[in-house]
Formats: sequence, structure tokens, C-alpha cells
Amino acid sequence: MKTNYYHTHNCGELRIENVGQDIVLSGWLATIRKLGGIVFATLRDHFGVTQLLFHDERILDGINKETVVRVEGCVSERSSKNPNMETGDIEVVVKDLIVLGKCQSVLPFEVAEAPNTKEDLRFKYRYIDLRNPITHQVLVKRGEILRYIRNCFYDMGFLEVQTPILTSSSPEGARDYIVPTIFSKGEFYALPQAPQQFKQLLMVSGYSSYFQIAPCFRNEAGRADRMTGEFYQVDFEMSFATQEDIFEVCEKFITGLYNKFTTFNVCKSPFVRIPYKEAIEKYCSDKPDLRNPLIVNDVTEIFKNTTFNAFKDKTIKMIFAKCEEKPRRFYDELGKLIVSYEGKGLAWLKYDGNDFSGSIAKFLSEQEKKDLISNYSISSGDSLFFIADEKKMAILLSNVLRNELGKQLNLINNNDVKFCWIVDFPFYEINEETGGLDFSHNPFSMPQGGLEVLNNKNPLDIVAYQYDLVCNGYEMLSGAVRNHDPEIMIKAFNLAGYDENVVKEKFSALFNAFSYGAPPHAGGAFGLDRMLMQIFGYDVIREVAAFPLNKNGRDLLMNAPSKIDEKTLKELGIKVID
Repeated sequence: MKTNYYHTHNCGELRIENVGQDIVLSGWLATIRKLGGIVFATLRDHFGVTQLLFHDERILDGINKETVVRVEGCVSERSSKNPNMETGDIEVVVKDLIVLGKCQSVLPFEVAEAPNTKEDLRFKYRYIDLRNPITHQVLVKRGEILRYIRNCFYDMGFLEVQTPILTSSSPEGARDYIVPTIFSKGEFYALPQAPQQFKQLLMVSGYSSYFQIAPCFRNEAGRADRMTGEFYQVDFEMSFATQEDIFEVCEKFITGLYNKFTTFNVCKSPFVRIPYKEAIEKYCSDKPDLRNPLIVNDVTEIFKNTTFNAFKDKTIKMIFAKCEEKPRRFYDELGKLIVSYEGKGLAWLKYDGNDFSGSIAKFLSEQEKKDLISNYSISSGDSLFFIADEKKMAILLSNVLRNELGKQLNLINNNDVKFCWIVDFPFYEINEETGGLDFSHNPFSMPQGGLEVLNNKNPLDIVAYQYDLVCNGYEMLSGAVRNHDPEIMIKAFNLAGYDENVVKEKFSALFNAFSYGAPPHAGGAFGLDRMLMQIFGYDVIREVAAFPLNKNGRDLLMNAPSKIDEKTLKELGIKVID
């Protein structure tokens, strides 16, 4: 027997078999419709919606929508049933009503219209936004997925461990959030960008395999597919593990997750593996959407003797596809898109089986035409799209073009889920500002070849045991086989411009731990919010969080960040300089 004073039933559980029963319901008045002397209303709670019937409209005098009420009444079969409601066969004829929580007459927006309301207004009144059944269900489903994730990793033998939120600042790529303390004026904690060092320390401590659903903090701007400020990742690590061991665990987990919570056509494991260099060459991206069959071709060599000024001394990329019936406007709009990404424009050709036409046809030599047809199997009805720019920009713009062509030409099946591994990342890259070396992926990774390649190989030719799991153009996981050797660690950081003292100071715990017997270990982290965004079918990642910051990093609900009073600043030893 239920003991809750306010309700004996949930709004979503009443069915035809309950007809004739006297019941008590509690919830929010979602709608009120007055028809002559009677009133129809709907009552909503966490579990669903039930229609109410009032024979005396005076019962609702002075009561607004979204007021919280307790009603007593009798379950009756509806004369006009609603097949779109789980409780659509019945209604409750109300005998008595008690107001439990009043609602003012004017709402900031209608709950039913919440998904179509401006984001900042929704986030300011998030507690109202979350009453909408669609938005509400996101958090319900998120909770179910979190439970599934935990059970899955428990079943695979992983131990769940919580790592600290207050830690030290370290150079891991993004800006840290720093936290002052009254105990040590002038010194600061940092919020962790990831549990990276702690999970490696757990391996050194003798634990076999760890996981947690970890909060992470990066003081950087958000994007449509990246949370602003804070996010969650499914973090895990395994001792005595190889890259193959990690792939096996990840593929088992991710296919199980998507098959349970989606109706997508999920590719089977083992997933395709693409070396980083090949991904950049074929797709101009290390996050390729494999649902899109288009390939990027480098045609720089074909045009090495060109007289066309726009192609001279440029990296030239080409994509070709069937576009037989597309009007001139189609090509012009693609050109505008490229310009919007700071490109110089888009060159294009059409081939009818005999000759080329299009924006640059008159600039092509006969040899260039011949090479295009023979080298790339161009056939009648193909359109050729060219990007000519500096190498880095040509790669970026070609990725934009490939993705847009995939959409415009309906080449992508939105019901497919295609995973792939991007492997063999370069260990280092050139910092454009300083001209020095930077870690290109993860500074704690093991270079393929160990200390020997660090001592003897061109740093830009060194690849690491680093890997990303990509799904439909989104990075879903990043990970690596870890460096567990202090000597390799010092050398790796030294090449990136950090001397031994900096390594010992910034990563003292990890560095010292490795000198006390560290096992080989490897791991990774799934981006939880990004996975949920894809599973739920959203284009904006903020939709999957309970109380997200807006795109500008503000918490409009709690009005944060906000100024701190002078007394508190003084206690912390902080002075704000405008």
C-alpha cells in the first residue's frame, strides 16, 4: 500500500481496468479547457498525463495552468478516446481538488512550446522547460543509459572509482578553471580537464581496470557538439593492456549501447581502422563520416604547370560526384559556403562524356582534361569541385565541402551508424605561433618505438599509440596506450620544450610513481554528452544536460558567473583588476 499522502496513483499508470475505482492523483495542471458548464483538464506528473473532467467549473476558479494540485475522483471510460495518450482510454471525474503549489497567471513561455522557445529563455527557466514531456524524457532516458553504462562496465570486470575534483593545474591543452582557497593565499586548485593522471596512478597502485562517469572541466568556448565549461566522460583504464584489448572493450560497449537505446543500423565490429595520415588524405578530416562515400583527391600535381592564376602555387583538392540535374544556383551556393569559411571560392566543372563546362573550363589545358578523366575515372554526368588554397586551409575547406555535398546530394543515410578507429596519430605537431613542437594528441601517450625513436627520428615522423573512435563525423572516444617509463616521459616532454624540472614539478605524482614500478597500461574516455546527443537525435549538445550553461558559458538560471564581494576576495587574497 502506498503511504504518500499526496497521491495513490501516478498519472501515467491508469488504464481501462481501473474504471470505477476511486483514486487520488497529484501533479501539474497542464491544460484547462472550459466547455459550457464543464471543464476538461490534463494533469501531468513524472510518469505521464491523465485527463480530468470537472462537472462543476467553479472548482477551478482562480487556478492557473501549471498549478500543482491534488485531486480525488473516480476513473471513468472516455467517450472520445485518444490513441496518442497512454491513458487515452480513461479520464478521472474530479470530486475534490486541493492546491498544493500555486502558479502565477503569466508563464515565461508555454510548456507545450518549450522546444521552440529561444534557448536563453528556456535555460533561465529550465525548471519549466523540463516539464515539457519531450525534454523531460531526455533526462529519464539519460538516467537509464547511465545505469546501463555502469552495469556494462561492472559486467566486464571494471571497478568504479571516483577521482578528485580539486587538483593541480597542468598543461593538458585547454585552459584550466582555477579555484582559490583560504588555506593557502596566492595558491590555487584547478578543476580537472580529465582524470588522466589519477587513472594512471590507479594502475600504478595495482588495480586491474577502472572506470567512472567523470565530470571534466575546460575553460574554453563551447560548440554545437561540445559542452561549454563542463561535461562528462565515460573514463576507463586497464593495466597490462594493449591497443587491441582497448578496442575489444570499446566495441563491445558501444555496439551494445547503440543497439539497446536506438533503432539505428549499427555497423558490426571489428570497426574499420584508418591511419591518421590516410584519413587526412582521403577525407581531409580525422573525424570522417563514413556514411558519405565521397573521397577527396589531391590534384596538385595535375595542375603543376597551370596558367590559371587561382591554382598557381596552391594545394588543390578535388571531389567529384554525380550532379546531372543540379542548376547553376546549386554551384553558386556551395561557393558562398566556402567563402563563409574564409575560403577564396569554389571552382567547378561538369563533364558530359565529351568535354568539360563550368566556371574554370576555359582555363584547362587538353593534358589537364585528359589526366582528370584517366586518373580519376571521371564519367558522363560527373561534376568536379576544386578547392585551391594554402595546404592547411585547403584541407579544412575540403572537409566542409565533402560534408555539404554529402547532405545536398542525399548520400547520407541518417539511420546508419558507422564507427571507425583513427589510429597512428603523429606524436608532435608544429606550434604555428612559436615554431616549436607541441603534442598533437595526448602528452601521456607511448610513442611507437619508445625511447629509440625519440632519440633518433625526426619528431614530426613519430607516431604514437593513440586512437580516436569516430562515429558519423563525431569524435566519440579518445585514448592511448600510456607512457609508463620516466625516461621516455622526460625525453618526450623535452622535445616539446619542457625541461626535466618542469616535468617533475607539473607531473610530480605521476613521474615519481613511475619510478616505483609501473605496469604497461592503456585506456580512453567516451564523450558521454556527445554520445547522448547522437542517440537522442539532437544537433546541439546542450539539449542532453539537466542544467547546461548557454553557448556563451553563462548559467542563466543561477546567474553565474557572478561577482564576489570584497570581504570574500580579501579572505582569499585576491584582488580584481578591471
